[in-house]
Amino acid sequence: MENKSKYYDFLIPSLSLIFDVIAIEAAFIFSYWLRFHTDFLTFLRIGEEIPPFSTYFISSLFIIPIWILILHSYKMYSPHRTALPSEDFLTIIKAVTLGLLIIIGIAFFYREVSYSRFVVVSLWISGIIFLTLDRLLIHWIQTQLYKRGKQLREAVILGSNESTELLYQKILSKKLLGYKLIGYYSDNQNEKFLKGINYLGTIDHLIESINNGRYNTIFISLEPEEHQKLYYILDKVEGINVEMMLIPNVLDLMTSSLKVKELDGIPLLKLKGIPITTWGRILKRSFDIIFSSFILILTLPIFILISLFIKLTSKGPVIYKQERVGLDGKTFTVYKFRTMSVDAEKNTGPIWAKKDDPRTTKIGRILRRTSLDELPQFFNVLKGDMSVVGPRPERPYFVEQFKDAVPKYLDRHLLKTGITGWAQVNGLRGQAPIKERTKYDLFYIENWSMAFDIKIILKTIKAILFGKDAY
Repeated sequence: MENKSKYYDFLIPSLSLIFDVIAIEAAFIFSYWLRFHTDFLTFLRIGEEIPPFSTYFISSLFIIPIWILILHSYKMYSPHRTALPSEDFLTIIKAVTLGLLIIIGIAFFYREVSYSRFVVVSLWISGIIFLTLDRLLIHWIQTQLYKRGKQLREAVILGSNESTELLYQKILSKKLLGYKLIGYYSDNQNEKFLKGINYLGTIDHLIESINNGRYNTIFISLEPEEHQKLYYILDKVEGINVEMMLIPNVLDLMTSSLKVKELDGIPLLKLKGIPITTWGRILKRSFDIIFSSFILILTLPIFILISLFIKLTSKGPVIYKQERVGLDGKTFTVYKFRTMSVDAEKNTGPIWAKKDDPRTTKIGRILRRTSLDELPQFFNVLKGDMSVVGPRPERPYFVEQFKDAVPKYLDRHLLKTGITGWAQVNGLRGQAPIKERTKYDLFYIENWSMAFDIKIILKTIKAILFGKDAY
């Protein structure tokens, strides 16, 4: 099993490294050819002597390792990567840009050879394109291997609770995560969770299997009263080559922002931090204004068509207004295209929408399925009530219900609420458990970055095009 594991950790990273080297070299060759051996840029070569290709080729042999090291620093050669092509694209842009800045810096001090500025610009563009294409190929190869049950890491779960059930469902539904679950161990077999997966025995049975080299990966989720068992396991498997991962929500205080800081030699455990700096707020707000303005201009014809369809197919206003809770717990009016009949909650009071909701109009079903009913919220973004990305805003009625029942629920209001969010792009929308949605929202708040926002936007586009859980 151990040798097999090493092989699994070797194939995809090795192919990635080889393909990246080829892609970078191809970018050099393409840039040189485009600049000096095509008619496209003939006007730039008046009276110019074409430098030999060997000059650029030799340079590439020194530059390729720089780019490879930068890609490595971004974890691009880690085994069993689960990053989507869109996520890799953002990483490649950062890596290529940083690599090119280093190259320009070296060229500034080493003046033996003069490099064409066009080649440098072309190298940046073609480097991004070629590396992205090669990563798409790697992703396709990895997908095909996983679909055939190849290169999957065998794993087991320790524990039987809500957290392990969520993990099990994720791995079951997404083969691209690269794991094959064999079963679960627990001293207290709980038939409520992990249905359909083999029960393998107690913690002592797990320890025996680990010592026999049976498993590569162990996912652990223990109840608070069982934490002593974790120390027991770690003691019994000391020196054994196995990967053990703790699902962090076994502790009420443990969040994704848990970090160790040092204050003049004193170690401090940070349990909670300020989610965004002043400059971060400025950057996020600037992006919101530019992006929402672009979307509103682009979708103006769609706005007109939807408004006509709503007006012609049902009585009532085109735009539906509703009070929601946003940043710092302050309320605001959210705008949506009306998808339900007028006075839909007259007899029921505030309730969530559900699948095949009889209150939904015919055009409303289409708008909800495609998420087009959310388009007017870009006006909320321009007003400053919302952001493009953030936790979804909830109604005051439900906030009052959840704030005492769901741990840290009110921390969702530390950032502006958004049109889309980390929970939504991970399938937690509609009737999804509010506790799980809150965990994803808090993870987003504690790990916010502009790159994270762009990643969520790209995943949102994919969810709109291929998702099936909107209603």
